[in-house]
Amino acid sequence: MPVTIPQELQSQRGLGEDWGRWLDRLPRLAGELLDEWHLTPVADSLHGFCSLVVPVTDASGARAALKVSFDGDEESLHEGLALQKWGGRGAVRLLRADPHRRALLLDWLPGPDLGDAWDVEACEVVGGLYGRLHVPALPQLATVASYVERWLVELDDLGRDVPIPRRYVEQALSLGRDLLAPDASRPVVVHGDLHYSNVMADAGEWLAIDPKPMAGDPHYEPAPMLWNRMDELSGPLAVGSVRDGLRRRFHALVDAGGLDEDRARDWVVVRMVLNAGWAVQDARRAGRRLSADEQDWITRCIAITKAVQD
Repeated sequence: MPVTIPQELQSQRGLGEDWGRWLDRLPRLAGELLDEWHLTPVADSLHGFCSLVVPVTDASGARAALKVSFDGDEESLHEGLALQKWGGRGAVRLLRADPHRRALLLDWLPGPDLGDAWDVEACEVVGGLYGRLHVPALPQLATVASYVERWLVELDDLGRDVPIPRRYVEQALSLGRDLLAPDASRPVVVHGDLHYSNVMADAGEWLAIDPKPMAGDPHYEPAPMLWNRMDELSGPLAVGSVRDGLRRRFHALVDAGGLDEDRARDWVVVRMVLNAGWAVQDARRAGRRLSADEQDWITRCIAITKAVQD
């Protein structure tokens, strides 16, 4: 079965020439890895935002997943190192890696993910994973601080172009600087993108996938569990207001993860305001106005920022 590149992944060509060059190389690169690692594709290829995933069997017939990531994505650069450090404890097991080609061979997880679980129950699952994943940091990992320092400068440079209340921008800049101040705690491996779709079932156990590993503060983690699946908080089956639903999720994560509530809240504020700023940056780079989807996303960022503080 030849490797096909999903059309949704092909559409990333619009993000720049480096994406186009990688996508042009990808079929040949995936084919080489299949041959060298004696793998056989068994289903249509899957994809993430910046990766191709090929369901395969190995030479013994065991199911596995070949993952090849975009070589320009710095946040997933050390995914293999983090998975190796976790060793299958709380995360998918790494079977083989080729860092030069950004290729990983992973255990096949049958699923499902947490997308259909009750959201508070899902938050309790993810909070329970924090303690397993937040092991002492690897020296090779970039730090949360190194990313966030740069992002805060970029946010500040946007001035009043971010269409959210200025007090939230000023608050995020101030909180971000405070959160990055040196303290006595040891940095841990932070997953960076732990949400419903990145937690898969395997024989009754929930395991994390697709880390964007960094070294830093474990309180950085909760925000993605708030901004995903927000539509259901205002749907016909919603209990209470959007604010109530977001707060239930936040407290479930904090309680299950043993996190400091104030510090976790501050990180949510910083991450949501940064997200709003990135939408403006994307529109600027493309030389256009904010799209309707981007405006909706900024509204979502504001709602979360307000909800965790009210």
